[in-house]
Amino acid sequence: MTQVRFKVKKGDLVEVTTGRNKGQRGVVQKVLLDDSKVVVDGVNKVIRNMKPSALNPQGGQVEKTHPIHISNVAVVNPQSDKIEKVGVRKNTAGKNERFFKKTGNTILKV
Repeated sequence: MTQVRFKVKKGDLVEVTTGRNKGQRGVVQKVLLDDSKVVVDGVNKVIRNMKPSALNPQGGQVEKTHPIHISNVAVVNPQSDKIEKVGVRKNTAGKNERFFKKTGNTILKV
């Protein structure tokens, strides 16, 4: 199986483009490569009812963040505060760097 390269990385500010969470923004907490999904902080929250257990003797409702498919999010350019497409190019040192295609600005690593 070939390695898939996603242009969304952990720590990126993204905006949800489709679905019930459309328009919400958050920081990527985790990228799930096998499922092509990302976990975004504060987006796609669900409430689950938990039975009492040894770890949680009270039980009750627990709020969780579920993953979103990577095609449903777009990276936000912090300078223009708009979503933009991301590309990969070689810098002067010969290393790969991500950049915004519209403005040409490089994306700084977190």
